[in-house]
Amino acid sequence: MRNINAWLFTTLDGVVEAPEKWVHSDEEMFAAIEADYAGADALLLGRRTYEIFAGSWPARGNDVPNAEWMNTTRKYVASTTLRSPQWQNTTVIEGDLAETLTGLKAAPGKNLMVNGSATLVRSLMRADLLDELRLFVHPVVVGSGTRLFDDATHADLTLTHTQAYPSGVVSLTYRSVDA
Repeated sequence: MRNINAWLFTTLDGVVEAPEKWVHSDEEMFAAIEADYAGADALLLGRRTYEIFAGSWPARGNDVPNAEWMNTTRKYVASTTLRSPQWQNTTVIEGDLAETLTGLKAAPGKNLMVNGSATLVRSLMRADLLDELRLFVHPVVVGSGTRLFDDATHADLTLTHTQAYPSGVVSLTYRSVDA
């Protein structure tokens, strides 16, 4: 059975919006992200994140870390409005999201990776479909912006791994207690 694993960059105050404005990066952190990608053979995205990625990744050459993986890997987009995806290997999920993802989890293959896509992650948590949540907590407070968790989000999680990076980022990996 495949897992659905998500990772997000977040600030100390829980903001996940516009990480390009506040990310603290280092080689060790990106090596961990590359390992996550290596364990997955599909990318699951919400529409907004898909549009951001589709607008930037195809223009990046294979010399850019993760560009080849991002551009060639099968992508699934959870959207009720996206009709004609232009990024190669993209499928828009139509119909019942939970039913489709349950089928994808049961199919042979590696894990399904969710990158960003806070709204989708919340939906996955509500539907009990998210197996692992990895938060890269950056040492910054931005004060406002979209946060991962809202008043309707509830999940029982178990901390399975922590890692501190030279940049001051701390990675916290949680598994659903039902996974």
